[in-house]
Amino acid sequence: MAHEITIPRLGWSMEEGTFVGWLKQDGDPVKSGEPLFELEGEKALQEVEAVDEGFLRIPPHAPEIGTLLKVGTVLGYITSSPEECPWDKSSEAAPTATQAQESVADNGALPPPAGPALRRMAREMGVPVNRLTGSGPGGRILEGDLRSAAPAVPQPQLPPHHTTSPVNQTPVSSPRARRAAQELGVDYTRLQGSGAGGRIREVDVRSAAARGPATMPATGSVTPLTGHRRVIADRMLASHLQTAPVTLTTRADAENLVSLREQFKKSGKLPTVPSYQDIICKLATDLLPQHPLLAARWLDNSIQYADPSALHLGMAVDTPQGLVVPVIRNVCSMTLAELAQESRRLVGRAQAGKLSAEEMQGSVFTITNLGAFGIDAFTPVINLPEAAILGLGAIRREAVVQPDGQITSRHQLTLSLTFDHRVLDGAPAARFLQEVSAAIASPSACLLNAPVSA
Repeated sequence: MAHEITIPRLGWSMEEGTFVGWLKQDGDPVKSGEPLFELEGEKALQEVEAVDEGFLRIPPHAPEIGTLLKVGTVLGYITSSPEECPWDKSSEAAPTATQAQESVADNGALPPPAGPALRRMAREMGVPVNRLTGSGPGGRILEGDLRSAAPAVPQPQLPPHHTTSPVNQTPVSSPRARRAAQELGVDYTRLQGSGAGGRIREVDVRSAAARGPATMPATGSVTPLTGHRRVIADRMLASHLQTAPVTLTTRADAENLVSLREQFKKSGKLPTVPSYQDIICKLATDLLPQHPLLAARWLDNSIQYADPSALHLGMAVDTPQGLVVPVIRNVCSMTLAELAQESRRLVGRAQAGKLSAEEMQGSVFTITNLGAFGIDAFTPVINLPEAAILGLGAIRREAVVQPDGQITSRHQLTLSLTFDHRVLDGAPAARFLQEVSAAIASPSACLLNAPVSA
């Protein structure tokens, strides 16, 4: 008996993923739990494990490396013998490619069989599916058929008296892009699309509207979006369109924060010296039970509150592949030393592109840090479906006027809190930010109930 190997759903909103490659060869024995293939999902590159035992069989028409595939797409099979060919059984019952073409020719209605992902790709590339000859079982159209046909699709011929005039072809665009262009007054025919095959997407139209009526460049290179970059773009745009974001900024006195970390470094008692971000993560998360709206989320026109005993913190990490947000679980029950160790572990896995889907799910609040780049205040983008995100700026030594009028030099830190105004108002958000600032000014007192030694 053969078991299908399909594209799994790695995230709560994942609909498709990019097939990166097999980790075993055709005919290799496979045990349950062994890494089988690599898939680039919503947030990171992940190894997908086998759930059955047997032998890996990769059909001749299997998806190619780099193909964007819908969840549920069949990649191959796990069989009881290395010689079994499950795809032959399906092709015996299906008409041949020639028969399928004859059937289409007879009734003039049925197009060659093609999956949803291939049909969408064909639309983006401007290739009529009903003009292709599929090389797969039953005449099914494969990606190779589509790509090989793309350059060969004949273009409409101009009348003889127009042979010296350039052709002004309308670029391929999505319905949402055309609708947005009409609403925003953008001439989408002048845009360079970021989608597959230069397809114009809604984000291209909105970006052009934000830039204003400046003249679009006539030429320039275009870099196609990778699966991960496209997911980041879609999620950032979704956050902007689906929330009512407001950003508050304040300055925190970081003199005692700097002093506390120096004490940790000199003591040598901790296996991992907490970073400034680790300390602030602990301080901010410990305040969330007193500010439940900051850890809530907007769900189906209602506010869903987080379990105060299980507050999971998202931590934005810059990697060579792009932005990812690993999740530190149950922060309130952790010591600072435990949080620092878990933070290092997750950052290491993020940099190596080894985060699992579970390690990037379930956060109720996120912290992002641009201080290392010398940035002070900025406008963090809310990590959907959360209600707020805290941005950390650079720690700088600055001149400060004391209450008695004396000028002293102290370390200062800028905090930027973006919140969803649908979930909470400015006053409760400001109170939370004020308390975070106060905790940073007196970190030792706030950590008394959270031991710093393992």
